[in-house]
Amino acid sequence: MATKKATKKAATKKAASKKVPAKKSASKKSSAKKSGRKYSPGVGKQVKTEMHEMHKGKLKSGRSGKKVTNPKQAIAIGLSEARKKGEEVPENPNK
Repeated sequence: MATKKATKKAATKKAASKKVPAKKSASKKSSAKKSGRKYSPGVGKQVKTEMHEMHKGKLKSGRSGKKVTNPKQAIAIGLSEARKKGEEVPENPNK
């Protein structure tokens, strides 16, 4: 019997010793990029206009000329148009 009590106490001491207080991070802003902006403001306007065209049903895709119904595709078209205009947009990761 004495051994069971001793093992229970040891187990509780181990569990108690494993608890470590959570560290508070200084600030998340310091680890972020300096500018914080991935795209230039003109890109947002271009994507916005492409989304409006998609919702109106006037946005057509490249060579085939099919109507665009996918919002992600509309955003991709907006980013592509912004690149052609010379706006600051990161390169396409798929190419």
